[in-house]
Amino acid sequence: CSSYLTEPYIKCAECGPSTFLLCLQCFTRGFEYKKHQSDHKYEIMTSDFPVLEPGWTAQEEMALLEAVMDCGFGNWQDVAYQMRTKTKEECESHYMKNFINNPLFSSTLLSLRKTKDSRFAEGAIPFKPSDDPPRPTFDSVLSRDMAGYMPARADFMEEFDNYAEWDLKDIDFVDDDSDILHALKLAVVDIYHSRLKERQRRKKIIRDHGLINLRKFQMLERCYPKEVQELYDVMRRFARVAGPTEHDKFIESHALEFELRREIRRLQEYRKAGIKSFCSAKVYDRVKRMREEERRKRTMLCDVLQYIQDGRACQQWLSKQAAIRAGEAMLPGDDDLSDICITVVRLVPGAYLEYKQALLNECRRQGGLRLAQARALIKIDVNKTRKIYDFLIKEGYITKA
Repeated sequence: CSSYLTEPYIKCAECGPSTFLLCLQCFTRGFEYKKHQSDHKYEIMTSDFPVLEPGWTAQEEMALLEAVMDCGFGNWQDVAYQMRTKTKEECESHYMKNFINNPLFSSTLLSLRKTKDSRFAEGAIPFKPSDDPPRPTFDSVLSRDMAGYMPARADFMEEFDNYAEWDLKDIDFVDDDSDILHALKLAVVDIYHSRLKERQRRKKIIRDHGLINLRKFQMLERCYPKEVQELYDVMRRFARVAGPTEHDKFIESHALEFELRREIRRLQEYRKAGIKSFCSAKVYDRVKRMREEERRKRTMLCDVLQYIQDGRACQQWLSKQAAIRAGEAMLPGDDDLSDICITVVRLVPGAYLEYKQALLNECRRQGGLRLAQARALIKIDVNKTRKIYDFLIKEGYITKA
């Protein structure tokens, strides 16, 4: 009748090699199908009997093991919810007593051979997790840093080839299948297994090489010199071939080679200059730094003398030097911007543009902007805020509320 089997049900003892199962309704009607006859010997299949202790049937034991496998060890609230027939305390005590601390499993069922100098206790050691893995919430900063990895489940939020299981959801092996159809279904299952192996291979590479915490990996990469960082970036694609230890040794060896080459070049420079002791080398380095500083000052003085006759060119040069000192790059051809930043509010161009954009966005959102709102929006000196506000009003960038 193709209905879902519920215990008790009937199993034919003569039909084989595949099992033939009947529900009680079909059995009482004498249902016959293919090789099965109503006069065959049969077995009554039921799990409504205790196995390990009274009050727990075999069916409940199997349901408990499946619930622990689905929900995880220690998650007794969800285990009890899936069990439906037992409380959280009953599930925990029964599992710990019969499956964790039961010496029967360490002697008879598992057939463990103890060595002569065994240092293990007679019973199984209760599981006590030493560290609770992080459980970042979905789309949080930590979750994005960990690429959606869930340490408690050792899975990613979105796996590689995430929809591989869709090809199997409608496959069902039945006795009526032809040989070609049966072989085709087996081929689909083999393809699915190969896709699972590729998923596990990629996941293992990510875990072994520590790529889950990308920020920590990038900080480690920045510790190397620029030349070694470029090599690190090129050789990253070969990390899947070598193990994590071999890959790190390869990078470290090249970093050491770079340091040795740089030290050799420094010693060659000392020898070329006629230096024969490290004390003389220290004096040489100090004099070399002073010489480079003097050369830089002479270059700056030449630039000043070049623009000293042209007031506007001199002002451009001063604004350029101010931007360089603040770590900002000047925009070419932005003369008005330089005048405003240097002479009016005394801000670097990058900071001025950031404050200007913030005020424009707020004015566009509210349809106008007051001075008090501008001061609350950008936290700088109130006089500078007033100058920026008045200039933007004057030029028509914003309007008063």
